Amino acid sequence: MYIIFLGAPGAGKGTQAAIVAQELNLVHIASGDLFRQAVEQGTELGIEAKSYMEKGILVPDEITIRMVLERISAPDCEPGVILDGFPRNLEQAKALDQAKAIDRVVCIKVSEEELLNRLSGRWICRNCQTPYHIPNSPPQVWGKCDNCDGELYQRSDDTVETVKKRLEFYFAEAAPLIDYYAKAGKLLEIDGEGSVSEVARRIIIALGEGEFVAG
Repeated sequence: MYIIFLGAPGAGKGTQAAIVAQELNLVHIASGDLFRQAVEQGTELGIEAKSYMEKGILVPDEITIRMVLERISAPDCEPGVILDGFPRNLEQAKALDQAKAIDRVVCIKVSEEELLNRLSGRWICRNCQTPYHIPNSPPQVWGKCDNCDGELYQRSDDTVETVKKRLEFYFAEAAPLIDYYAKAGKLLEIDGEGSVSEVARRIIIALGEGEFVAG
């Protein structure tokens, strides 16, 4: 079984992909991890990708596609995989379709208000890097780390303004992809709000029942 997980930043896509992969005994392939491993191992594709990653720009589709297709052709992927972070656009999706028949596409849906709350509430200790979340897991004393009394700060990419831009970019990029898989009859839209275990249960049940969203 070959499954794709889609979801906005903060939707819990990576967490759920890992849980469901373990539950279904499938290989979880996160594109970000794949890039980092290839760079660390110094593979040909890893060296090519590194030159773009160091500049802080997206790795071109051609390199990304080759890297993912090479990974899913490995023997351990024969029973199936869960792809997390790939495809990101229609070109990648069509290249994947030519190589493998995709069975399901899980799209985790979370309201924009909740996404903003999840993403903009993160604060980190300058000393020990312990993360906190307002209001989900706040420190005992505002502005101070429970572990070392270090100062808490918010990363620039966690501010409300930056988060809004990240979400706008995601929704613009994801809309054609979601439409593509909906028309193919492969899309499963899942409510991503609630506890991690509740969301995982919804996904597993939906995969078993095949509740497709009509295109």
